[in-house]
Amino acid sequence: MAIKTTLKHDSIKDLMLQLSKKLNVVHDEDNNELCLELPKKVGDGYFRAIEFDFGVSIILADFLLKEKMILTFEKEKLNPLKFLFNLDTPIQFITNENEEDINKLECVMFSAGINEAQTLQFKKNKATTFYYVQINRKIFEEKIEQFEEDMSDNLETLFRDLNGINKFYYKSYFSLDIAGLIEDFKTCELTDFMQSVFLEGKTYEVIMKYLQLYTDNNNGDNKHKLLRQSTRLKIEKAVSIIKNELEVRTTVNALAKRVGLNQNTLQSGFKQLFSNSVNEYIRDHKIEYAKDLLENSALNITEITYKIGISSRSYFSKLFKERYGLTPKQYITQSRKNNEKSA
Repeated sequence: MAIKTTLKHDSIKDLMLQLSKKLNVVHDEDNNELCLELPKKVGDGYFRAIEFDFGVSIILADFLLKEKMILTFEKEKLNPLKFLFNLDTPIQFITNENEEDINKLECVMFSAGINEAQTLQFKKNKATTFYYVQINRKIFEEKIEQFEEDMSDNLETLFRDLNGINKFYYKSYFSLDIAGLIEDFKTCELTDFMQSVFLEGKTYEVIMKYLQLYTDNNNGDNKHKLLRQSTRLKIEKAVSIIKNELEVRTTVNALAKRVGLNQNTLQSGFKQLFSNSVNEYIRDHKIEYAKDLLENSALNITEITYKIGISSRSYFSKLFKERYGLTPKQYITQSRKNNEKSA
């Protein structure tokens, strides 16, 4: 039997408390964060909610359900602006007028009309991961009031609707860059104050990057709409290959063949999604991997150079300094000093 519940969503915390009550599960609360684990009879996974300053809050959910779940959101006092980023199995989105799927790597940015209910339906026995952002525009106005004169007409109209009187709906694919930011959020291992600052920063990055996509598309720049879903999935596969094979030297042509794209399509796709060429993307991740090896392995600089698939130590040193402002040798020295101080 499906799990059905209706939620008031002016406050993320209240929304989570209602869900906790419906599922009959105890939630954990720590300052501005609230988390609930799904009971075994329902499935496996969690809902994690955080309220930041200026009316911005999020829910990160990752779960597998034994029965489908239907969550209906009803207006209470005002309509927040909402973003739903789907990272996995399609989620059904239902309004008074429409019914459609939000597919993997699609985002819906929306605000309900007056007296309109919105429903999300999650499938059973399918891995589901989503990142939901909610902005109380009345509170958020204090954050952006000094920038309103510089906003595009589209954004000003969107954020000036403080009480959410006007219905708004916009759906598009989001970049793998945004998906990477959400993954950074999900896997953050920091604690306390550092964690709070990091997670809030990532949330604003996600919001701003998606608003930029929205603005570009409304200004007639349709480059993001021209990238097919099948192409995006192949680029996602290319990204996975790059990250899993940082020790291997590869060419753009060879990578394109492995994922079933021609070289030009792969290159243009990376430019659209990451504002980098394929080689720039590979280089950046190799240097990040090298930094991790410098910090956490006993390998010397020459060994690390070969470990990341670069044949020249001097070239590696040049790339590393361009990225971090220090040569690998200087970085090791500084890291050791910092470790000694913290010991």
